[in-house]
Amino acid sequence: MNDSKRRRRRRDSGNIPNFEDGRAESNESNQFDVQKQGGVKTKELKEIITSLILLEEQEKRDQEELAKEEQEEKLFFENNHEKKGRAMLDYYSQLQEYQKETDLKDGVRKRKSRANSIVAATTVAAAAAVDAAENDVVSGSSKDGGGDQGSEKGVKGAPQRRLWVKNRSKAWWDQCNSAEFPEEEFKKAFRMGKDTFEMICNELTSAVAKENTMLRDAVPVRQRVAVCIWRLATGEPLRLVSKKFGLGISTCHKLVLEVCSAIRTVLMPKYLQWPDEESTRRIKDEYEATSGIPNVVGSMYTTHIPIIAPKISVAAYFNKRHTERNQKTSYSITVQGVVDPKGVFTDVCIGWPGSMPDDQVLEKSALFQRANQGLLKGVWIVGGSGYPLMDWVLVPYTQQHLTWTQHAFNEKTGEIQRIAKDAFARLKGRWSCLQKRTEVKLQDLPVVLGACCVLHNICELRNEEMDPELKFDLIDDEMVPEIPLRSANAMKARDAIAHNLLHHNHAGTSFLS
Repeated sequence: MNDSKRRRRRRDSGNIPNFEDGRAESNESNQFDVQKQGGVKTKELKEIITSLILLEEQEKRDQEELAKEEQEEKLFFENNHEKKGRAMLDYYSQLQEYQKETDLKDGVRKRKSRANSIVAATTVAAAAAVDAAENDVVSGSSKDGGGDQGSEKGVKGAPQRRLWVKNRSKAWWDQCNSAEFPEEEFKKAFRMGKDTFEMICNELTSAVAKENTMLRDAVPVRQRVAVCIWRLATGEPLRLVSKKFGLGISTCHKLVLEVCSAIRTVLMPKYLQWPDEESTRRIKDEYEATSGIPNVVGSMYTTHIPIIAPKISVAAYFNKRHTERNQKTSYSITVQGVVDPKGVFTDVCIGWPGSMPDDQVLEKSALFQRANQGLLKGVWIVGGSGYPLMDWVLVPYTQQHLTWTQHAFNEKTGEIQRIAKDAFARLKGRWSCLQKRTEVKLQDLPVVLGACCVLHNICELRNEEMDPELKFDLIDDEMVPEIPLRSANAMKARDAIAHNLLHHNHAGTSFLS
């Protein structure tokens, strides 16, 4: 019984499903799937890594090939450069050898031609001597035997070798140079009379005269000076100067610069210098007699000379004020001048760029250095509102609301400053080359402008009247300097001068005591 139950239980238990075994089997299958998926992912990862390694190796090979190509190309260019360099050196050495051979041949040819010319000249001279002797014999026999006199003529001189020169008409200059040419016409052409022109020629003869050569005759001194003065006076282009005087254009340009340089070297020390003690006293007295302001030794003004836009430092020469007023781009250089009561220049500063205001030009001038050395102590130079008030520079009051005393002072200083302005107006009117842009190079302009100032002084000192038709309206804009008052002592001195003008009947106020 028990055995049968035991068998039945065993049989029943064998029919009951084993859940634990099922779970184990499912776990094993899951693990297999996971392992399978992991194997797939590992395989893909290996493929990616392999691809990256292959790409890296390919890139490395490409870089190596590129570097190799670059090296080969570099070697090719270096070899090519060396070949070209050797070829150039060979060509240069051949050129030098050819040049030496050419120079030797030219030297031999010149020596032969020189020897031939000497032989020819000697032969001609000998022939001339023989002819002269024969003429003497013929003339002697004619006297004795009644021969035909004058039938034989001697040779005056041997022909010289001449350089071919283009024939140009000098009729206009020959006419001006004749004694019969009217004085007024000469003065109209050269802005001065014949006597003044003759004096300038005599002064410059030693500096500008040239000797004749075997190739050509030198241009006479009078014609050299005339070319320069006519060019400065009219401002005409060189091609017209060439036609007037029958000379080449380059020759005229060279003559103008040579004569201007001679004027600055020879005549400037005589006619444009700072006054000595005696002249300073005379200038002080004349200025005080006309204005009532004591110790004034000069009237100062700064003008602008138009120029063509330079190739370098264009902005420095740009004239903003003239450009705005004329609605046309303007470039210029400055000319600062001090004049005496007659309008004769006693000091000039030429050539600073047109963008610089008047006070900066003054600081760059030799006049400013002279003042710093104490040579202008106790004297005044009167300037406009563009200059600062200093111990030696006297300028008008510039504030808006002026007292009667200040207004009267400004009128008197304006009268003095007008002397300098009128002198510059005559300078530009007489020498028309200063009115328009010139063909002269920038580096040569100071020499030309200095010559114009010297010629102006000569005409003023010799009382050369200027034609009213040459009157020139001078327009220069003044800018108040950044620091208009630079000396407290000068402010007190200016106030004292203004007070004395008003209360000593020098300011047109005789009703005040």
